[in-house]
Amino acid sequence: MIKLLAVSGSPVEGSSTDLILDRLSEQLSQKIGKDNLSTERVSLNGLTIKPCQACGKAPDDAFCFYDDDMTRLYDQIVECDCFLFGSPIYFDTVSAQSKLFIDRCNCIRPPDFDNRQPEHLFIKRLTRKRPGAMVLVGGEKAWFEGARRTIAGFFKWIEVESHGLITYGSPDYNRKGTASTSDEVLRQVETTADRLREQIEANHA
Repeated sequence: MIKLLAVSGSPVEGSSTDLILDRLSEQLSQKIGKDNLSTERVSLNGLTIKPCQACGKAPDDAFCFYDDDMTRLYDQIVECDCFLFGSPIYFDTVSAQSKLFIDRCNCIRPPDFDNRQPEHLFIKRLTRKRPGAMVLVGGEKAWFEGARRTIAGFFKWIEVESHGLITYGSPDYNRKGTASTSDEVLRQVETTADRLREQIEANHA
């Protein structure tokens, strides 16, 4: 069974961020087959996540010294075969919910990218690269690049290769879910789903 993990950093239930993530997940399910794909969508806003405390020490055999709602997410991140991440744009970057989540993934791998320090105490848990995609939602004049760079760095850290960036500028920030009427968003979703399907099928051939 192929495991898809979709994480939303939106604080608004039914937001355009959530809508696009769900549409993309649905497209992948249709293209790969519902019997072959298991989908989990996580809304960060409803979770209790302590900010990273920059402990600097390896948490032995655990992912982190702190046991909160991140604990169950670590295994899902490591085990997923495809990773989708979405966030609204706040002050030219990701939401607070998204940043808490990203920062707490610092201990998910050693900072030794080339694995040249076998004595390093952090456990290397990520043994393969997985395909993924980003969803960013802002206003009509939103600058997406700041948030894209943040998520791109995060993807590199958790061994996710981005195969799509879906952006949407809402014409009315007082209305949620306006992406549902955007033909451009639907085109982006379709294109991204095709790219991800190719990568997923290649990995599971």
